[in-house]
Amino acid sequence: MSPPLIAYANVSKTFDGTRVIAVDDVSLDVAEGEFVAIVGGSGSGKTTLLRLANRLIEADAGSITIEGDDVRSVDPILLRRRIGYVFQSGGLFPHLTVAGNIGITPKLLGTAPAEISARVDELLDLVRLDRAPYRDRLPHELSGGQRQRVGVARALAARPRIVLMDEPFGALDPLTRDALGDDFRELHGKLGLTTVMITHDMTEAILLADRIAVMRGGKLLAQGTPAELSESGDAYVGELLRTPRRQAERLGALLPREGAA
Repeated sequence: MSPPLIAYANVSKTFDGTRVIAVDDVSLDVAEGEFVAIVGGSGSGKTTLLRLANRLIEADAGSITIEGDDVRSVDPILLRRRIGYVFQSGGLFPHLTVAGNIGITPKLLGTAPAEISARVDELLDLVRLDRAPYRDRLPHELSGGQRQRVGVARALAARPRIVLMDEPFGALDPLTRDALGDDFRELHGKLGLTTVMITHDMTEAILLADRIAVMRGGKLLAQGTPAELSESGDAYVGELLRTPRRQAERLGALLPREGAA
């Protein structure tokens, strides 16, 4: 088997001034081309684990490798420029246009202006935003879903192999969230990405990810496909999996059958 593109080995993180261990001896491998969702409630450590990968914060113990490189041996700025990162609610620079936001990383990497402009147009097409109406808009002139699409385009601008996503669809309305999730899953396959997504929504994780890792209290409780997780003896993992089942049963009882309305 090929070595994992992302590998956490016995990683721990405690924040200064607290006794709470945010990440507690976590080991997790992500294979090239895989889409992994990390699921857990608030305070489970999932976002901390994600941010350790590109050194937005530093691990206290253990090791993390990205594309075979120990992240501690890579300049953090250069590391972040080779990893796409999608923030919750877009995280766009408010003073830059859509084109300016998408082109910021290639610009920092010294890409020629004409090449950046062509890449911006290519990515707007890829995330389903018309060029003419949106290219020169500022973030405050966009809807939440449009901002997230620009955030995805910005994360892909430097052609990364890896994309990290921190609850990227959680603040969106249900219809937009569903459409954008499906669109990103399509992009993941089309571009051959390796994606790690943080979410608190088990239904979203089941629908989008190849594999799910469940965290609670800083610990990795279980990992695997939905079918594999259903075999876990952990009570919390079982409760997370029962939630979408209960919702589906309730919806089936409340909604009329197709054509019967």
